[in-house]
Amino acid sequence: MVPERIEREIFIDAPIEVVWAVITEPEHINGWFGDVTEIDLRPGGRVMFRWSEHGHAARSLVERVEPPHAFSFRWNRGPEAHASDDNYTLVEFTLHADGQSTRLTVAESGFRNLAMPDDEKQRDADDHRGGWEQELNELAEYASGL
Repeated sequence: MVPERIEREIFIDAPIEVVWAVITEPEHINGWFGDVTEIDLRPGGRVMFRWSEHGHAARSLVERVEPPHAFSFRWNRGPEAHASDDNYTLVEFTLHADGQSTRLTVAESGFRNLAMPDDEKQRDADDHRGGWEQELNELAEYASGL
């Protein structure tokens, strides 16, 4: 069965303000997620993530910005400039201070609503689960080095 939501929680050896910057500022996002990021950090703002080596870009729309605790965006699937009910997943970052470290939870939901066959939805969810595993490891290493 296609999952509605995937989630991962990690602890990062960096203060919450540093982790907030790493997930919301293009120069830091480029250090762990893609290589070119454009972001208008406000609800309704546009986000573009690019991976030049793969010739791939992802369009997103900022949903929530509550520094330094919550950031979310709608990750569009397909060429449409705006998310509709059946072409995006919601990616949510939740941060909690834990002494001088940060507990970061990333959840992505909406896989069941995507306008594609179930086997493609399952593949998308599996790809994103593995992707977040790798990307969050890179985020933790990057943030710890700042």
